[in-house]
Amino acid sequence: MNRHPSHACAPVRLDSCVASGATDAGRVRRENQDRFVFDPRAKVIAVADGMGGHAFGARAAALALERIAASLTRAVDALRPSSLDATLADDPDATVFDASLNAARVLTNALDDANATLYALNRGERIDAHRSMGTTVTGIWLPPGLGVLFAFHVGDSRLYRLRDGALTQLTRDQTLFQHALETGDVEHLPPRNVLLQALGPEPSIAPEVAAHAWRPGDRYLLCSDGLHGEVPHHEIERTLAQMSSRDLDAACGRLIELACEAGGKDNVTAVIVCFEGR
Repeated sequence: MNRHPSHACAPVRLDSCVASGATDAGRVRRENQDRFVFDPRAKVIAVADGMGGHAFGARAAALALERIAASLTRAVDALRPSSLDATLADDPDATVFDASLNAARVLTNALDDANATLYALNRGERIDAHRSMGTTVTGIWLPPGLGVLFAFHVGDSRLYRLRDGALTQLTRDQTLFQHALETGDVEHLPPRNVLLQALGPEPSIAPEVAAHAWRPGDRYLLCSDGLHGEVPHHEIERTLAQMSSRDLDAACGRLIELACEAGGKDNVTAVIVCFEGR
């Protein structure tokens, strides 16, 4: 059965890549609290999976992406190639200045700002702790002049890369389940969806931020746990390997279809990014 996602986006070009995405409520939940964004001005592509009672999750996801994009839009002009080679006059106490470190700091500040915004709303509206609005976020940022992408991650959405036909997971799930696996506590594994951190519930976060050198032909997948929790790794790999850069929207739709065929117990979002020549 061909299933059409409840929201899909036509391919969008950002510098050396083209991106497309789709999201669907799945087969069980009435509301879709997943969101995704492509922002050519901010040079950011991201997925957010909201959580919270009533409409709080959708609100958290949308607001977090909005705040991150706004912060990075302001940063892009300041991170032009001419300004990346900052001198020690900018920071008299610095011993080393590196453009990549500066970009990572800018990105971390953008995530901190989004978290602070959601946390302030939770406190200001006196939302109970167990119903706090919050969201995961996983994305890539392409700061100008560096020729690399920066991956950022909080929660259990994921970033994958398909290179030379092999699919690699580039993010680590920040969940109690993943922690138990890594510590060898496998006798009584907790549920897979218990998050160790997200944007919003707590006053501070420890996001993952990492630089990756991209190559022409690379394909990146950003997705919520409604996809990777339902579709096996090898099925995701095969779908991405079989697509062409002209089939981005169809491939996003196919991944969502696979998740729904496997049960569709959660909202599901797939965003695919294809890198071309430099």
